[in-house]
Amino acid sequence: MRFPLIAAAAASAASILLSAEAHSDDHRYKKDEHVELWVNKVGPYANPQEAYEYYKLPYCAPETQHHPDDSQTTGRWNEWKVHTMGEHLGGHALRHSGHDIKFLSTKTDAEKCTTKPLTAAQAKQFAKAVQHRWFYQMYLDDLPVWGMVGEMLPKKDTLTLKEKDDLERLDHMTELRDEDIANLHPFVYTNRNLVISYNKDQIVKVDLTSDPQSLEEVKEGVKLEFSLHVQFVETKEEFHSRFDRYLDHEFFKHPIHWFSVFNSFMMVLFLMGLVALILLRTLKKDYARYGLIHDLEDGEYDDDEKEAMLHDKVEDAGWKQVHGDVFRGPHLLPLFAALLGTGWQLVILTLGIILFAVLGPLHGEVHEGRGEVLQATLICYAFSSIVSGYMSGKFFKEYYPTVAKSGNNSGSGNLWQLTMGLTIALLPTVTVIICFCLNAVSLLYGTINTVPFMVILKLFLLWIFVSVPLCVVGTLLGRHANKGTASSFPCRVNTIPRPIPDDVPWYGKPYGLIPLAGLLSFGSIFIELYYVLTSLWNYKFYHVYGFLLGVYAILTIVVGMTSIIVVYFCLNAENYLWQWTAFASGASTAGYVFLYGIYYFVFKTQMHGFLQICFYFGYMTLIAVNLGLLCGTMGHAAASRFVRAIFANVKVD
Repeated sequence: MRFPLIAAAAASAASILLSAEAHSDDHRYKKDEHVELWVNKVGPYANPQEAYEYYKLPYCAPETQHHPDDSQTTGRWNEWKVHTMGEHLGGHALRHSGHDIKFLSTKTDAEKCTTKPLTAAQAKQFAKAVQHRWFYQMYLDDLPVWGMVGEMLPKKDTLTLKEKDDLERLDHMTELRDEDIANLHPFVYTNRNLVISYNKDQIVKVDLTSDPQSLEEVKEGVKLEFSLHVQFVETKEEFHSRFDRYLDHEFFKHPIHWFSVFNSFMMVLFLMGLVALILLRTLKKDYARYGLIHDLEDGEYDDDEKEAMLHDKVEDAGWKQVHGDVFRGPHLLPLFAALLGTGWQLVILTLGIILFAVLGPLHGEVHEGRGEVLQATLICYAFSSIVSGYMSGKFFKEYYPTVAKSGNNSGSGNLWQLTMGLTIALLPTVTVIICFCLNAVSLLYGTINTVPFMVILKLFLLWIFVSVPLCVVGTLLGRHANKGTASSFPCRVNTIPRPIPDDVPWYGKPYGLIPLAGLLSFGSIFIELYYVLTSLWNYKFYHVYGFLLGVYAILTIVVGMTSIIVVYFCLNAENYLWQWTAFASGASTAGYVFLYGIYYFVFKTQMHGFLQICFYFGYMTLIAVNLGLLCGTMGHAAASRFVRAIFANVKVD
C-alpha cells in the first residue's frame, strides 16, 4: 500500500495548495472602500435543495450607482460572482445586490427601492413564499446572513413580534398547511437592518434583522418599498474566530456525541478481544488437529493407534480441506477487480479529505469556504485515480492465472481491457446517471442547483484528461507489479474445483452472516451518521473533523473484524468462495445506512415535494453506493490477509 499512500499524499497536497490560492484575499478594507453584498438564494427552509435565485421573488434593487435607473447600462446589479466548480456543485449563485455599502461610512440614510404594483401572479408568489416559510441568504465579506421573507398574521394592528436576529428566528420555523391559513394573511418584511461589526480594518461579524413594524400585507396592486439600513459597530472580537458563531458547538460537542465515540471505541476493543479469543484458540486447535492428520499420514503411528486417534480426535472437515481452492480467482474477476480498485480509491480519497479538513488551521477551515470540500474532493478524486488502476491491475494479475487454469477466460488481452474499462467507468457511470436525473429535475423547477453546461464540460475534461490517463497508468503499473503473481499464494490451486457442501447450518452460509456483519458495522457509526446527515440537510456547519477521523478508524477496524469472522465460518463450512462474501460483509453496511436515511427523512425532517424527495434519495443512493464500495474493499482486504496468514501456517501435501 506504499504506492497508493504516496498518491493520496500528493492529491491532498495539491488540494491544500489550490485551496490556499483560492483564499488569498486578506479581507482588509480601507475607509470608504466598497464592501460587496451578494444575494444568493431564496426558498423554503424545510427543503434545502429547493433553492431559487434571489430575484425569483419580485424583490427590487436599490437605485444606486450599482443599479442605475438607465436601462441602457447594466450596473453591478447584473453582475454574477465568479464561482469555482465546487461552488456551482454546492448550489451557490451569488449575484450583486446593487447596494452601495462603504466601509465605515457615516451615511445614515437607508437605501430604498419601490416595486411596481404587484400583479396577481407576483402577489401569489409572495403569499406562497410566506406560507411555506421561505427565507433568503446573502453574503457580505464571505459571511452568510439569513432573513425571513415574511409572516402569516391575522392583521397588521395585532403584531406582537419582537425584533431579533433572523438567524435565531429561522430555527423555529414550521410550515402552515392550507387549512391553517383561513384567517391569516401574508405579510412581507420590507425594512432590514444590517449591523456590521469590525475590528480595525477587518469585518468580523454581520447581523441581519427584519423590523416587525415594517411588515406589509401582500395584495394585488400594492407597491412595496424595501429599505436596507447599514450600521458599522466596533468590536474587540478577533478576525480568526469570526466564523465560530455559525458553529453549533453545543450540538456537535454534546456529551452524547463524546459518549457515542467512546462507546464505539469500547465496542472495537471488545470485538477485537472476542475475535482474538475465538479465532486464536480455535485456530490453535485446528493447527493441532491438522498437524495430527499430517503425522498420521506420515506413518509415525501403527495402524491400530492411527485408527483410534482418527476416530477420537480427528474430523475430516474444516477450512484446511479447501486449501486447493481457497486462492482460486473469484467469479466475474474483471468486475471484482474493478470494484476493489474503485474501493481502494475511495478509501484513500476519504482519508485524504478528512485529513485535509483536520489540517484546516494550516490552510483555512474548510467550513468557511463555499464549496471548498467539493473542490478538494474533485481534485483528490482525479489524482487518486491512479490508485484504482494500480490496485485493480495488481489484483487481476494475481488471480488471472487461476481463472485461466480452469478455462473460464476469453483471452487475456480482452479481460485486461475489460478490467481497465470497468475501473475507469463503473463509478462515474453510476454517478452521472443519478446526477443527470437530478439535474433534469432541478432544471425543470428552475432552481440554482442546476449545474451549468460549462461546469459539466469542465468536469468531463477533468475526468477525460486527468482521471482516465492516471487510471490507465495505474493499471499498467499494477499489471507489472513484482508481487502480483499467483506464485505468491501459500497453497497451489487445483485445476478442478471441489464441490461445496449444502448441508451446513445457517452460520456457515453467507446469507446468514452477511446481514449480521453489516449491522455490527453500522452500529459503530450510526450516531456520527446522524450528525453528518444533520449537517447535510439542516443548515449546520460540520466542523468536528477529529470525531470523523476517529469514527473512520473505528469503522475500518470493525469492518475488518466482522469480515474475518464471516470468512472463517464460511471456510470452516468448506465454502471456498470467500472473496465475494468478504466484500459483501463490508458492503452490507451501506444497506443499513440507506435504511437509516429513510428513517431520518420521515422522522427527523420536514422535507416534502417531488424535487426535494428526488434530491434526498438521489444523494442517499450515492452515499450508500460509495460507502458500500469503501467498506466492501476494507472487508476484503482484512479477510485476504487473514486467509493468507492461516494457510501459510498449515502443512500441505
